[in-house]
Amino acid sequence: MTNIHIARLTSANSEIAASISLLLKQLTSNEVLFTERELTELINNPASTVFVLQSNCHIIGILTIGCFLSPTGRKAWIEDVVVDNSMRGKGYGAMLVNHAIEYVRTLAPCTLMLTSNPARIAANELYRTRGFERKHTNVYRMQF
Repeated sequence: MTNIHIARLTSANSEIAASISLLLKQLTSNEVLFTERELTELINNPASTVFVLQSNCHIIGILTIGCFLSPTGRKAWIEDVVVDNSMRGKGYGAMLVNHAIEYVRTLAPCTLMLTSNPARIAANELYRTRGFERKHTNVYRMQF
């Protein structure tokens, strides 16, 4: 019997960082160097919350929430949502997103946002079915 559950990460080790690193490779074609040090920094950052989806003690998915206050109110962003390729199509992405929505609901009043690559058709459909509305805006970035 498979035991699937979502847990908030509160500690880091090299095994967890390696599992997350493998998931991130499935999310983006960009090189992502994710180590125990980065995971520790992420977990210890009060503006970040990391949730993992586990199956029999193996990490099969991840979702991160970043939260901050601005003059126009509290904002939360869902970032880096990924479920292992071998586990997709089973509703686990929806489980993660629903968990994130319920978590952010406890921070109300708050606006929950996310971005998603248009090529990720299933992910975009998931977000729409969970009540997210497409915001017509431009996203700009600058990397250092």
